[in-house]
Amino acid sequence: MRHRQVVQGTRRTREFEAFVAGASGRLLHTATLLTAEAPDDNPRARRLLTLALAHTYACWDRLRGEDPYDRTRQDLALRYAHGTWRRHGLLLRGRTHSAGPLAGLAPQERLIVVLRLYEGVAEEQAAALLGLPTERVGTICDRATATLLHPPREAAPTVVGAKAKVAAS
Repeated sequence: MRHRQVVQGTRRTREFEAFVAGASGRLLHTATLLTAEAPDDNPRARRLLTLALAHTYACWDRLRGEDPYDRTRQDLALRYAHGTWRRHGLLLRGRTHSAGPLAGLAPQERLIVVLRLYEGVAEEQAAALLGLPTERVGTICDRATATLLHPPREAAPTVVGAKAKVAAS
């Protein structure tokens, strides 16, 4: 009996290591997009991924035909959403001061854009995962995509000192 448990544990570990070797790059990129960190400096993304992979490993034997990538991606998205909720009070509030390509989006917009456009999750699945109506997910995705394509313009800097000098002359 003990020998069988050791063999099953070894097999489980090898299967999980093979999964991580194949999926961790894309999952890390997904986490980096969610946290809006720079790709070469992404400690929050790495922590999110580590926690999601640990959860996947813990329930590895219970997956029974379920795709481990989908399970890990779902856990990653939920951990991001819950962490943002705790940190900011609401997933809708505030934009981060990060340097990633999606840093100009609110956390909820970023989550939906990553799930829908980068990961290819269907609108209905994303809505079910986030507990939102399907129409709301579509609206948020459209608004976020428009923001990415046409970012808001920065206000032109005003030169107060030059006008004051001209007026004094």
